[in-house]
Amino acid sequence: MEDRLQPVFAEVLRRNPGEVEFHQAVREVFESLGPVLRKNPQYVEAAVLERICEPERQIIFRVPWVDDTGRVRINRGFRVEYNSALGPYKGGLRFHPSVYLGIVKFLGFEQIFKNALTGLPIGGGKGGSDFDPRGRSDGEIMRFCQSFMTELYRHIGEYTDVPAGDIGVGAREIGYLFGQYKRITNRYESGVLTGKGLTWGGSLVRREATGYGAVLFAQSMLGTQSESLDGRRVSVSGSGNVAIYAAEKAQQLGGRVITFSDSSGYVVDEAGIDLDLLKEVKEVERGRVSDYVERRPGARLVAEGSIWDVPTDVALPCATQNELTEADAKQLVANGVRAVAEGANMPTTPEAVALLREAGVLFGPGKAANAGGVATSALEMQQNASRDSWSFEHTEARLAEIMAGIHDRCLATADEYDAPGDYVAGANIAGFTHVADAMIALGVV
Repeated sequence: MEDRLQPVFAEVLRRNPGEVEFHQAVREVFESLGPVLRKNPQYVEAAVLERICEPERQIIFRVPWVDDTGRVRINRGFRVEYNSALGPYKGGLRFHPSVYLGIVKFLGFEQIFKNALTGLPIGGGKGGSDFDPRGRSDGEIMRFCQSFMTELYRHIGEYTDVPAGDIGVGAREIGYLFGQYKRITNRYESGVLTGKGLTWGGSLVRREATGYGAVLFAQSMLGTQSESLDGRRVSVSGSGNVAIYAAEKAQQLGGRVITFSDSSGYVVDEAGIDLDLLKEVKEVERGRVSDYVERRPGARLVAEGSIWDVPTDVALPCATQNELTEADAKQLVANGVRAVAEGANMPTTPEAVALLREAGVLFGPGKAANAGGVATSALEMQQNASRDSWSFEHTEARLAEIMAGIHDRCLATADEYDAPGDYVAGANIAGFTHVADAMIALGVV
């Protein structure tokens, strides 16, 4: 990190103690910005760095709800409205026991630059709760979502802040949240949430978008080396929406997807995963990866070790933050991996990223590679605003166009700042300069 950035980063550490994921996200961006500040001293003069690290608004609230036994439960809700220089705050809601302010701030900070890279008019924000939907009945989840929205509704709106889903928040949860918002406000404001059901304002391709986008980014990276996914072994971690649809798009492009996982372990299916069976287990039955193994001859469940021990050509970490470690990266390199594209938010540790880049592995950082989800959320907002509904083919074509644009922007920016082929630097710099220029144009606000 360049010397002039050190005092700003030290102040971030001082003002945000204990928020290690947020510290990691800020450091990762700052390490790319030295040449940017040398070329653009106006960013220093206008204190853009200090301002961009401080959320415009941080909301923390109590979420009381009643479980099926009549017991009152209390969770904590969050919404960090980080930066609105480019448009209304935009970012998902995560319901998971690991959620605390540091996680939400890390995700919101990443979202600023990810959203900027799409070229669409959306700012950055994130939210969620430490509520765990796993094992809860539909009634319990509905009551929790209604309580959560009873506080959140006063802070959001289609021109203010537009939440979406994330881990633990799918179409069911978005439905309950939207229903409560409509009930409280007496407005059918479709653009206030994205990830909605197709029968009430949702967009085709939204469910598939993050996974599809990550694979399209990987394909673009390989294309710079005159390679493709066709015939390649592909490893995917996770088994949620992102992982499932990354696997689907990889198969469509000729890849053979051999792994997926959940918290109980990972599955290896050397014949290539049966996507219909995986969707049935995870989307219909809400089951575990072990249920897939029981019904798929030749597949095996591995409870110990790392999914990245399995030899692969293309790795798509699609589960959660910091899941791919330095030891995993060493094993991937030893096994001849050609490309890694992040489907999740910051799933690769800084040490692993450095090792992969030093080894010449094509590496697509999450703020670029997994921007397909928020891009399609913005397309959903466009459809809602025009009272229109686009076909799957049209929306997927727009997604492909946006992902190609992100890839090319990252590559061109890396070249401009003397870091050819460095997608991390390209993504950080392209996203930062887009937001920074808007912040300067709007004055000190």
